Amino acid sequence: MRQFSRRWWYSDEHVGALRALPRRATAVLFMRKDYLEAAIEIAREAGKILLEEFDRPAQITYKGDVDLVTQADKRSEEAIVTRLTKYFPEHSIAAEEGTGHDGGSEFRWHVDPLDGTTNFAHGYPCFSISIALAQRGALLAGVVYNPFYDELFAAARGGGATLNGKRIFVSKVDTLATSLLCTGFPVHKRLANPNIHYYWDFTLRSHGVRRDGSAAMDLASVAAGRFDGFWEFGLKAWDTAAGVLLIEEAGGKVSDFNGQPYELGGAVILATNGLIHEEARGVALEISKRDPAAPLRR
Repeated sequence: MRQFSRRWWYSDEHVGALRALPRRATAVLFMRKDYLEAAIEIAREAGKILLEEFDRPAQITYKGDVDLVTQADKRSEEAIVTRLTKYFPEHSIAAEEGTGHDGGSEFRWHVDPLDGTTNFAHGYPCFSISIALAQRGALLAGVVYNPFYDELFAAARGGGATLNGKRIFVSKVDTLATSLLCTGFPVHKRLANPNIHYYWDFTLRSHGVRRDGSAAMDLASVAAGRFDGFWEFGLKAWDTAAGVLLIEEAGGKVSDFNGQPYELGGAVILATNGLIHEEARGVALEISKRDPAAPLRR
């Protein structure tokens, strides 16, 4: 017998039959029985760790001058990586704090053990765990979990997106002027980041722009219809992987500013309910052609 997780067992004959299936069919079958359930279980366990640490004085170190790391980041990542390695020993794991490993597998987990570390360290309860699995770059399963509010967003490719088990969908807002947007800014080199110009313009052209400090939660909120659109620069794959799948499975659209499909770790991401996507993309393209050193336009 072979163990793919502690919940599901398959005989060698079963495994052999599965391997005889086309690669895509095999991946989807395992995903539905295993990958998403494993990610949900692991995210909830990591959430318990974050809640324990949230009630304690933050133990903070720094990556560089201002990019902080807490004991919670480290404990959460250790728990996630340990469990993923146990369940899927052949899979690669890319984790923000560097404890993952690259086994050369076509399957790669993207792990952010605490997205919104600055919020967490200041006691602001907008933070999350983000776990996603991709096969050769194609997203299969993803989870974003805010343990403070016990909100668990989950999606499997072709299976829709859910919040605490209930199906969610993107909003039906169809104009930029009536939309509520969200974005984020880096914790370092903010003067070199052009986003203040986008923030300015999108704020004037919409109902408003929020900046909550957790890209994973922002993307999940677009999937749930709380926000109508999101954009940001320079995000890593572990910031966006789960959220991108959530939005796509909830009926939204994700691209770069040129309208090309978003690639994990790409320079820029634009994620919307789909209805305002082209209008928002047009505005973003217009802003991108300006001199970033120019004064903000009134």
